[in-house]
Amino acid sequence: MNINKKQLAQIIDHTALKADQGEKKIKQLCSEAIQYNFYSVCVNPAFVKFAAELVKNSAVKVCSVVGFPLGMNSSGIKALEAKQAIQDGADEIDMVINVAALKEERYEFVENDIRSVVEIAEEKLVKVILETCYLTEKEIIKACEIAMKAGANFVKTSTGFGSGGAEVKHIRLMRKTVGKDLGVKASGGIHTYDDAVKMIEAGASRIGASSSVEIVS
Repeated sequence: MNINKKQLAQIIDHTALKADQGEKKIKQLCSEAIQYNFYSVCVNPAFVKFAAELVKNSAVKVCSVVGFPLGMNSSGIKALEAKQAIQDGADEIDMVINVAALKEERYEFVENDIRSVVEIAEEKLVKVILETCYLTEKEIIKACEIAMKAGANFVKTSTGFGSGGAEVKHIRLMRKTVGKDLGVKASGGIHTYDDAVKMIEAGASRIGASSSVEIVS
C-alpha cells in the first residue's frame, strides 16, 4: 500500500493510557499530536478536560475510554462515563465490551451494553473494543455483528492491556464482517511504520498507538 507517513499520521489515535502517565505525559502527547497532525489523542477519562484544553486550537480530536480496560463495569456506569467524558470535551469514545458475556453467548446483554453508550454519545463516534486476544474467530464475527446492530461506528481490536494486541488476521476478519458500514481500528502492539501499514492493508481505517512518533518519524 502506498501511504506515506504524513497520511498515516492522520489516521492515528496517539495514545497514553497507562496508570503512571499524568499531566506531564498528556502535555507531551498533545504537543506531539499537534506537531505530527495525528487524528486524535486517546486519554483516560480523568484527563479529557485537560487534553481538550491543550488541543482546542488545533484539528486534533480527543478520544477517551469507557469501561476500560476490563469492560466489566455495569452498563449504567459505562453510559455515565461516556456522558461525563463528552461533557469534558471528548469527541470519540472507545468502550470495552463485556468479554465474559460475549463468550457465554449472552448476546442481548452485550448489545444493550454497547447501545447504552451509543445512545448517550448521540452524534459522537463510538468504537467498540472487542479484546480479540480472548476471542475465537466465531466470537469476533459475532461481536462485530452485535456492534453493528447496536449502532456503533467502529470495532477495535484491543485495549493494549490484554494478553495480546492487534493481529492482521483479526483485522481482515473484522473488515470482512462489517464491510464498509463500520470503521476498524487496530490497536495494541503496533510499534513501527511497517506494523501500521500491514494493518491498513488488512482493512484497518484507524490505528491506535503509543509509539506514534516512532511510527511516523
